[in-house]
Amino acid sequence: MSVLPEVPTIPPERSEDRKTLTAELLAKATQCTGAERDELLQQVIVLNIPVAHALAARYRNRGQSPEELQQVACLALTRAVQRFDPGRGDDLLVFAVPSILGELKRHFRSAGWAVRPPRRIQELRPLLGAAEEDLTQRLGRSPRLSELAAELDCEVEEVEEAVGCRDLVHASSLDEPVSESGSPLADLLPDTDPGFEHSEAVAMLAPACRRLKPRDRSIIRMRFYDQLTQQQIADELGVTQVQVSRLLQRIFNDLRRSVSDPQRPRAA
Repeated sequence: MSVLPEVPTIPPERSEDRKTLTAELLAKATQCTGAERDELLQQVIVLNIPVAHALAARYRNRGQSPEELQQVACLALTRAVQRFDPGRGDDLLVFAVPSILGELKRHFRSAGWAVRPPRRIQELRPLLGAAEEDLTQRLGRSPRLSELAAELDCEVEEVEEAVGCRDLVHASSLDEPVSESGSPLADLLPDTDPGFEHSEAVAMLAPACRRLKPRDRSIIRMRFYDQLTQQQIADELGVTQVQVSRLLQRIFNDLRRSVSDPQRPRAA
């Protein structure tokens, strides 16, 4: 197999040179097969990587690292080169650029959100920034939501949602300092409210308590709602304190079984 020349480095401003050399390499690739064709296509990819990087740069500062965006763009370029048919035209970029931009947009729709809003709102968000800048220059002030909605031909509610989802692109780290003292966000978050645990216990125990016999429910009420001692309950029921202790232990066991297996029938 012949040794193919290395791809020359072409500055971004010399796009015509890149276009010409790309067309020549693709034309040669149509006459080859196997490893020789693959190497020619690889040269085409390397030659046009600066274009992919330039397209990826359009999406910088949107919550994704430049390296990740460049990788997405280069993968899209590779697929475009492999699918390109020189018989339908000699300009690869006419076919590749829309493919790369489409892949970048899909990347943001699928992986660019910490909390993903509806697709309509995702698509509206970049348009909102451009419309806001344009209206600010034309009006000499910040545009109202109704003006943005009229500019974008959408509902005011959609604009409100798009504005509200701007902070959903990436989540803040709990270790991120949020004050002049350097305190991390985690230190400012409230502790777990004990009321949640109480509510969860009530939600779990209420059905189990309803399945108890009337006498057992009465004992539970006297012990935990009326705050009676075991001896006071024994006096109320006409039994001994030891019997009350045994009754409570048996009731607790019934409740545990009922909570762990809600479908289990109650013992007679």
